[in-house]
Amino acid sequence: MFFRAARRLVLRKPGLGIRGIHNPGDTAHSKGKIAPYTNYHAQRSYPMPDEPFCTELNAEQRALKEKEKGSWTQLSHAEKVALYRLRFHETFAEMNRRSNEWKTVMGCVFFFCGFTALLIWWQRVYVFPEKPITLTDEWKAKQLQRILDMKGNPVQGLASRWDYEKKEWKK
Repeated sequence: MFFRAARRLVLRKPGLGIRGIHNPGDTAHSKGKIAPYTNYHAQRSYPMPDEPFCTELNAEQRALKEKEKGSWTQLSHAEKVALYRLRFHETFAEMNRRSNEWKTVMGCVFFFCGFTALLIWWQRVYVFPEKPITLTDEWKAKQLQRILDMKGNPVQGLASRWDYEKKEWKK
């Protein structure tokens, strides 16, 4: 973090807040003061942004900035907070507070799961054909009886496990 801050300090150009901006009726290379709140970016891993949060000050804020240059013991707590808010958008406590975004994410997940289940049910009822007759229990029982009657694979197969005298499976 130190190297990042040092690099920015060395590479910083004079004129804090001066950027090239483009207006519809102007050339792209004009220089001017940027609008407030545009280039401010603070995060927990790098809490010291390059530019202050508020760049254009009104008369009351300018007077407070002038008062800041004097003794800080003369400033009230509200004035100190106002000066902090001019420089930074959020405190660490505000940056670290939990958001309720997880509720939105979970709501979307459950909504799409429900929609998918509804779509699968609709496909099974209206799109997919009926099961073939060969998958019914009656057909499977008849097919098994036919295999046993034919004595198919009597050494190791189904017929080897069937007792033909008692008409039941061997135990």
